[in-house]
Amino acid sequence: MKIVIVGAGQVGATLAENLAREYNDITVIDINENALRALQDRLDIRTVIGTGCYPDVLVRAGIEDADMLVAVTNSDEINIIACQVAYSLFHTPTKIARVRARNYTDPKYKNLLFNDKHMPVDVMITPEQVVTDYIRKLVEQPGALQVLDFADGVIQLVGLRAAKDSPLVGQELRTLKEHMPKADARVAAIYRKDRALFPVGDTVIEDGDEVFFIAAKKNIRKVMSELRRLEKPYHRLVIAGGGNIGFRLTRALEDQYNIKIIEYSPKRAAYLSEKLNRAVVLNGSATDQELLLDENIDKTDVFLALTNDDEVNIMASLLAKRLGAKKVMTLISNPVYADLMQGGEIDIAISPQQATTSSLLAHV
Repeated sequence: MKIVIVGAGQVGATLAENLAREYNDITVIDINENALRALQDRLDIRTVIGTGCYPDVLVRAGIEDADMLVAVTNSDEINIIACQVAYSLFHTPTKIARVRARNYTDPKYKNLLFNDKHMPVDVMITPEQVVTDYIRKLVEQPGALQVLDFADGVIQLVGLRAAKDSPLVGQELRTLKEHMPKADARVAAIYRKDRALFPVGDTVIEDGDEVFFIAAKKNIRKVMSELRRLEKPYHRLVIAGGGNIGFRLTRALEDQYNIKIIEYSPKRAAYLSEKLNRAVVLNGSATDQELLLDENIDKTDVFLALTNDDEVNIMASLLAKRLGAKKVMTLISNPVYADLMQGGEIDIAISPQQATTSSLLAHV
């Protein structure tokens, strides 16, 4: 597949790396020559210096016979216009844009704006909503490290850590069908001590392996039970940070879970109190030990640190874990921090860039 990617930031670079690995014909456009040179030094791709919504730049990138355009710069407007130019001048079959601003994504305007008659964006990726959905699926599938939807959510890819004394641990993959004759599942990847293994029939699953499998959503829990002891459904959640992601997640889950949300800003806390129905809003700091103890953090099933500050998220998560929270999930934008923290005291480090990239890959 011939794909033009506009934007060589973290999302664009990760996307290019994943797609190039699958032997796609990839061209990346960006105004940052150094970022493009770094990509070209390690990947078998083409690069073009320039503004990705300019027709002549797109032509140099090969848009005339491209199968897909993916626009993921930091500018919503450049991403949208790039899709418009690709549609109007070059009839590119599939156009994907990352769009952040709520002014564009508001349901009142979104469907009216983004269609072939006006702004021809086939798939719009909204990072904050993508991250919210990503975290929601982790909450809904206790024990999972990653959950991705395919085929409108009918099929899911789930990652988990295999545990000893589970039926499939110590067994060859070929026995999967014997264990679950009525559940069609495929192991897509295995990571052992940070090393990727290509799964084949005689691959033996070991304790501690990160196993990624694909199955129908209705069979996910059954497959998980073969690889680790099933965790009980979560009931009590504490969310640190009432920003857009924390607010969206609370609003999506408050009818099914007992949720407390901690927000530092008094003004924002008052806003949350007005907009949320069942969740308890607490005005304070997520790193305040007394506040966490007063709110029975030791009886919390999951503590989710979702502020806009990586350091606050990490410190709040470590504190919550030390005070007895059963599981902590932490939003970490800096990839170096995320790699350091994953699998230690922090159970799940959530990278917004990786969540966005995964969402994009599901549409390619």
